[in-house]
Amino acid sequence: MVRQSAPAVPRPLPFTRDQRLTDGGQFRAVFDKPDYRVSDRHFLILARRNDLPHARLGLVVGRRRARRAVDRGAIKRRAREQFRLRQYELAGLDLIVLLRAPCPTDGGRGATPLLAGLLDKLLAKRGQD
Repeated sequence: MVRQSAPAVPRPLPFTRDQRLTDGGQFRAVFDKPDYRVSDRHFLILARRNDLPHARLGLVVGRRRARRAVDRGAIKRRAREQFRLRQYELAGLDLIVLLRAPCPTDGGRGATPLLAGLLDKLLAKRGQD
């Protein structure tokens, strides 16, 4: 008789208020002394260790870089989704995702693989420490 194992219980993947950088002091701490920096043409991710059991995310998507509110919203949504999917790997970090070049023209869809690649680079850098 073949015994089947119980299916793995998936971890919940919420994105709650305590997983956000909410005030200027929190943003300033990451901007002033980031422990890690990864970037490409479109995005810059700054990260700093925190003493919390979870990661926190801050987003900076300015109107200069993404003119239309729809594009800004799409980029933020995709960044939050990538963060949400990797939150357990990123635990103990404060992250800021900064849009540094004009928005990809496909309405943010091209941002997903770019952000995923940058988070991979960040995790690799963190693993070296």
